[in-house]
Amino acid sequence: MTQDRVPLFVRLPRGQAAALDRLADTTGQHKQHLVSELIADRLEVGRINLEENPSAFTEEVLTLEEVAQLLRLPVKAVESLARAGDLPGRQVDQEWRFARAAVLRWLAAGERTERDDECGQGA
Repeated sequence: MTQDRVPLFVRLPRGQAAALDRLADTTGQHKQHLVSELIADRLEVGRINLEENPSAFTEEVLTLEEVAQLLRLPVKAVESLARAGDLPGRQVDQEWRFARAAVLRWLAAGERTERDDECGQGA
């Protein structure tokens, strides 16, 4: 089934664009699909709502599977990001655990480069 698509051009900070490239490489998905999936549940017609949905994932500590669902990514991609130290989490007794707030901060921040930090532009 063909979907109607409208071109959207955005300028991203260099670090966020690099993070999107890595995510696309890690998951094997097109950037267009990743961006669409990441914002799909946040958009409403005529308005964007970036506030956290309080009914979703109310637990403070999440499992690997819950983080994958939150980020709408395959479990293996989330585990790969965590093992590489790119996604904040801890392995406890062979199982991954993530602070929900830290995962959301990571997602909102994108990747800061050393240059951003040197220039005082990092969050």
